[in-house]
Amino acid sequence: MEFSALEIASVLEGEVVGNKDVKVSTLSKIEEGVPGSISFLSNLKYEAYLYTTQASIIIVSKGFAPEKEVKATLIYVEDAYKAFARLLNYYNSLKNKKEGIEPHAFIHTAAKTGERVFVGNFSNISENVQLGNDVMIHSNCHIGENVSIGEGTIIHPGVKIYSDCKIGKNCIIHSNTVIGADGFGFTPRADGTMEKVPQIGNVVIGDNVEIGASCTIDRATLGSTIIRSGVKLDNQIQIAHNVEIKENTVIASQTGIAGSTKIGKNCMIGGQVGIIGHLKIGNFVQIQAQSGVNTDLPEGAKVYGSPSMDYLDFQRAYVYFRKLPAVVKRIEELEKEIKQQTIRD
Repeated sequence: MEFSALEIASVLEGEVVGNKDVKVSTLSKIEEGVPGSISFLSNLKYEAYLYTTQASIIIVSKGFAPEKEVKATLIYVEDAYKAFARLLNYYNSLKNKKEGIEPHAFIHTAAKTGERVFVGNFSNISENVQLGNDVMIHSNCHIGENVSIGEGTIIHPGVKIYSDCKIGKNCIIHSNTVIGADGFGFTPRADGTMEKVPQIGNVVIGDNVEIGASCTIDRATLGSTIIRSGVKLDNQIQIAHNVEIKENTVIASQTGIAGSTKIGKNCMIGGQVGIIGHLKIGNFVQIQAQSGVNTDLPEGAKVYGSPSMDYLDFQRAYVYFRKLPAVVKRIEELEKEIKQQTIRD
């Protein structure tokens, strides 16, 4: 795919300075630019590369004035970094866009598909599934009975979505994620064995949610496990039954959230965090990586450690913790001195 500077400027609502007809077909870092590529300059630390790069087009922020002659065509935008990210999304959507049903895909006769849908080889679309317009389901996926998937959503290879789950619009679900497997529910019998508690709920995912590779989101025992609109999940995250995560919360990899915990909106949760069940986490909470959360957290809390505590308190406590070996050594020396003094007395 080739795009002219003028076409790119129209997408980014920018202004071209230079050759409006120059065309590019790839993207690059400014220091690695080659003819036919487009790059950007947002951090002035890299300005020197602007005058040596071979890239054909450079995106820059309004107000930037080059100190030397620039060979590349410039596109001036409000924010070069954000504009380049927008361009990446635009390029990626065009590059990866597919339509049609591949020959080894199976679609149940009772399933309903919208327009411009793609279903890859060896994917199974079960009874009463509803696929919106522009949905893409790549190879080796299983979409269970009564699942609905909103328009523009992309399901990458190997994803399994169990029956009755609801996926919103413009979501991205990466490879090998499992949505709607049974929650971890068992009750002990008198003889010490465990009896499985049926999990008859589902998973409901809002719009514009992105879920990384190899995540697991369990169905509710009753009702729904809910991931609300705008949530972003990294790879290898476990969300247990009846959890609710509100809008625009982001969670890094290897975090586990136990059953029935409710997490507020716009929270930021680091990697390898563990959160026990039945907690309430307020809006705008920040949880540092490798923290263990075992109590409710109010709105705006910033916590660290296991068990977690206020972030600044943890930092202060850690200063003392690092000194403990020296303190213990000094105490032992003082005990010896006192003992020797006692013997002499």
